[in-house]
Amino acid sequence: MELEKRGAGGPERREPEGCLVVAVRLPVRIVVLVLVVPVRILWDVLVAGGRLLRDHVLRPVGRALFVWPWVRLWRYVVVPVGRALARLGRVLVVVPLLWAYRWVLTPLGRALAWGARGIGTALEWVYARVLTPVGHACAWLLRGLALILAALGAATYAGAARLVRWLVLVPALWLYRWVLAPVGRALAWCARGLWWLLGLLVTGVGTVLYWTCRVLFALPALALWRWVLVPVGRVLAVLGREAADALGHAWRVAGRVSRALGRLLATVLRWTLVTPARWTYRTVLAPAGHLVRDAVLRPAGRAARAAGRTAREMLDAARRTARQTRADIRRALLGDPGPTARKEPVTAGTRTLESRTGREASPQPRG
Repeated sequence: MELEKRGAGGPERREPEGCLVVAVRLPVRIVVLVLVVPVRILWDVLVAGGRLLRDHVLRPVGRALFVWPWVRLWRYVVVPVGRALARLGRVLVVVPLLWAYRWVLTPLGRALAWGARGIGTALEWVYARVLTPVGHACAWLLRGLALILAALGAATYAGAARLVRWLVLVPALWLYRWVLAPVGRALAWCARGLWWLLGLLVTGVGTVLYWTCRVLFALPALALWRWVLVPVGRVLAVLGREAADALGHAWRVAGRVSRALGRLLATVLRWTLVTPARWTYRTVLAPAGHLVRDAVLRPAGRAARAAGRTAREMLDAARRTARQTRADIRRALLGDPGPTARKEPVTAGTRTLESRTGREASPQPRG
């Protein structure tokens, strides 16, 4: 409506407004603003909640439930199965078909082509030496028979044409000229007169019905439209236009109010929750965490690593002692077998854990 009131490229031009429009506009806008502000706030809350739900719940859940299973199925099931089927089809179908085409169908086709060429040569000889003379003789006989039949047909057609002319056409022409034409003209004259009479009757009845309907229905309906419906429609149009304009203004004002309220709530939440939480994290929790890490966790880790190293050294010493004890008991019971009785060859350049720990514990003299 406002765009229609504006000129093409010029400033806004408003039509003159009456007292009814001025009296109705302000109350309507106040009432609509009071009614629309809660609706707009609720709408903005629902829009924000819907966007949050869509971005952080529905979209990840949809991807997890629908997109990724199909991607995994395509990537790890369909593609490998398709490749396997392609290779299997190539091995089981393509290669045997190529072999059959190369070693079976090609020689068979060449043999059939050679046989067909021989049969074609024989048929060509039969056509040239047998069928062509017989065909020429049959054609000469058929031409003679066609000439005889043409002469007989021409004579028969001439006789039949004369009989049809004198027995059918001449009587039919006389009957049309002296009987059917006068009767048809008389019937056409009677039909034209009856049609004129019927048209006159229909015109009179239509005129009577037209004036009756006009006096009884059209004139009252026109008066009702002109003096009742048009003024009421104009009043309702003014009310509807003002209500629509008021609704638009109220919706925009409610949007600004809702935006301001949202910014106020965001500011309150930031100053009451976010900023104290950030200050607490930076000022209290982070230094306390660093202090606990530097004063407790790192020394405890170093002590645990040192205790672990000590325990491993003790276990190594106990293992070496137990190994030396077993060696002493074996020598005391069985004697020293010497270097030739060992089951495994000993390489001078090979260093094992057992030989190294044995030499470090207590080197034994040989012989």
